[in-house]
Amino acid sequence: MQLAFAKMNGLGNDFVFMEDLDEALDISPDAVAWFCDRHFGIGADGLILVRPAITTGADYYMHYLNADGSLAEMCGNGARCFAKYVVDRRLVAPEADSMVIETLGGLKPVTFTRMADGSLDTATVDMGIPDFEPSRIPSTFSGTQVFDCPIDTPWGQVAVTAISMGNPHAVIWVDDVDEAPVETVGPFIERHERFPNGTNVEFSQLVDDRTLRLRVWERGVGETLACGTGACAAAVAGALSCRTGREATIELPGGDLSIRWHTNEHVYMTGSAAFSFTGLVQLPELP
Repeated sequence: MQLAFAKMNGLGNDFVFMEDLDEALDISPDAVAWFCDRHFGIGADGLILVRPAITTGADYYMHYLNADGSLAEMCGNGARCFAKYVVDRRLVAPEADSMVIETLGGLKPVTFTRMADGSLDTATVDMGIPDFEPSRIPSTFSGTQVFDCPIDTPWGQVAVTAISMGNPHAVIWVDDVDEAPVETVGPFIERHERFPNGTNVEFSQLVDDRTLRLRVWERGVGETLACGTGACAAAVAGALSCRTGREATIELPGGDLSIRWHTNEHVYMTGSAAFSFTGLVQLPELP
């Protein structure tokens, strides 16, 4: 089966996009993993299908699958890329400067600026209100909030602050993000019994009261160059712990995101998105 696709990225967090406006695509987890494989497939951190919205008030539905084929609730960098896809492909009105994306993590309003040719320049995604209730993250911690809670690992004890940004996150503060044990502690916490659905893991370093450096081990993917929801979770954790104010620049390996935790309690993420290339791919026979 030959399929048309677009390769896109938000600060190096990359995705395979496919239009599925008639909802005819039924792509297996093995096929998703093949598409995302960087040696035998296209190569990406995830696959995103562009589908019609189900909920009144939304423009389109973003169906997001991690590189391992697992279904995810939300992806911040993916949402910016999604907005660019539908704007640049003229799937929204040419005069529009906003849209609403439906995700499994809820409705995500997006405002955007355009370049002279009408294509999307930057996008600001309303990421919603962070959720601290342990059972809704979900986690098995007790109490009303998971703030600097200890978890024992084979490499020593770490303290995690868990937050849901429509998907689960565990933020760990480190002195030097370059030396952080991302590839060992990351997958251990991702699959820890405290997080029954798994979790994304953020290793966050305070630079100053308006700047954080961040590396993210993404659930079902591994370390990525950027993570939008992870940047939001880290910014919220920074404000909660009085390390930063409610606005911060998050420096990720792939580039910077601007995060604002507004007084209305919504978190707003601003950044760029880009097309890498388009093409046709022949799905091979899979076992």
